[in-house]
Amino acid sequence: MGLNDMPASERLHIAFFGRRNAGKSSLVNALTGQEMSVVSDTAGTTTDPVKKTMEILPLGPVYIIDTAGFDDEGELGELRVEKTREIVRQTDIAVLVTDDRGSGSCEAELEGIFKENSIPYLIVRNKADLAETLPDRDENVIRVSSKTLEGIEELKKRLAQMKQSAGNRRVLIADLIKKGDKVVLVIPIDESAPKGRIILPQQMLIRELLEVGAITTVVKETELEETLGRMTEPPRMVITDSQVFGKVMKIVPERVDLSSFSIVMARYKGTLECQVNGVKALKKLKGGEKILISEGCTHKRQCRDIGTVKLPNWIREFTGKEFEFETSSGGSFPKELKKYALIVHCGGCMLNEKEMQGRMKSALEEGVPFTNYGTLIASVHGILDRALRPFA
Repeated sequence: MGLNDMPASERLHIAFFGRRNAGKSSLVNALTGQEMSVVSDTAGTTTDPVKKTMEILPLGPVYIIDTAGFDDEGELGELRVEKTREIVRQTDIAVLVTDDRGSGSCEAELEGIFKENSIPYLIVRNKADLAETLPDRDENVIRVSSKTLEGIEELKKRLAQMKQSAGNRRVLIADLIKKGDKVVLVIPIDESAPKGRIILPQQMLIRELLEVGAITTVVKETELEETLGRMTEPPRMVITDSQVFGKVMKIVPERVDLSSFSIVMARYKGTLECQVNGVKALKKLKGGEKILISEGCTHKRQCRDIGTVKLPNWIREFTGKEFEFETSSGGSFPKELKKYALIVHCGGCMLNEKEMQGRMKSALEEGVPFTNYGTLIASVHGILDRALRPFA
């Protein structure tokens, strides 16, 4: 996977916030060297967030987001501001853009939001070519001009330093596997599998295992038993698609570590512990309660779709009760969560770590149990303890 092929969820998310006409879009264009956002003297030109994946040196692969003015007004303006608030949940580094008007209540509110969500941020005083010298409050402030490009290179360096200080990203299982270990990945190819490709968690795991130097075998569940039988010694670990957990667990010897792509992804996103606790709510559910099944991507629903068909059936079979199921997908996630007795989320491979943890946090703040597909499927099949054993 080259830098240009890196999915948006794995890139550093840098979002630009500020008042209308503070020069956010001009700054984004100057930073990226592209006409990414429409620029106009008319306040409120940027309506919906503008997003783009690209490579910026010395930052590397990034996901740039230009947001609408946070001081927008009127009925439509309120909707735009709400869209901007949603972007906060997926922001790794925030850039607060101000101009010769300086900082006021709007900027103060945004700073409060960044601090509340533990988002590192940088204040950029734009239009330096027009403004008189303004005293900078602290080292968190940098002056630039989108017109003359004054300070743009310094801005890139500062953002790169902030990225570096954020620390190393988590790994999937590279900390558990050493060079030469045998790992088997079980990938079903059925009506729900995307044509001509394998899904992102599977791609990521194959790449990581190659980098470690593991001996990696990829098979369908129908060839798993034969594959294991041909091995002179058992594999170090087997990772399977959650949907065939029931079949795979009967084939893989008990002494071999077994888990799922979904559980591995939850570990990678930093949500596994919460989701393991959340699945315990299954046994306490009352008939008729509402359950939210949420996915971070959008895809065409199949007749045996996991979110709308398989998961509800497994939950009914496990509990012996009927429930009211609701779904959400893509970038949308309900704001009112108290009405749900349980939230079951996908692995979140198309969402960055910040967004996934933000959704989890929203649920916990409302007192709603939060789990994921793989954890729930392992639980209803009675093998959750085994699926978690590799990470103990």
